[in-house]
Amino acid sequence: MNGDSDPLPRAEAEEYASWFKALADATRIQIVSLLARRRAPMTVGEVVAASGVGQSTVSHHLKILAEVRFVLVERQGTASLYRINEACVRCFPTAADVVMGKPVPAAPTCE
Repeated sequence: MNGDSDPLPRAEAEEYASWFKALADATRIQIVSLLARRRAPMTVGEVVAASGVGQSTVSHHLKILAEVRFVLVERQGTASLYRINEACVRCFPTAADVVMGKPVPAAPTCE
């Protein structure tokens, strides 16, 4: 078989699956969009106020987004500030292309 018809390596497929799974919720997509457009760290309270979703729900979704590193967390005293991971914003469209078999220069990583 040639390289173009080989399946993705398992580890790469699992990483992409975790990204797609994390984005398989409308509230999480809204939070990612909010943080990406705001381009500044936000507290849970600010995300709650902007999204209209309850605090425990927002915290739950931010935890999931942080696990796949779409969102980065900075601790400031007792507060946690959440910001979009710019590396993921840049590489996510490439991940979709890789999964769909489109040629890309290099496999993306969300660091």
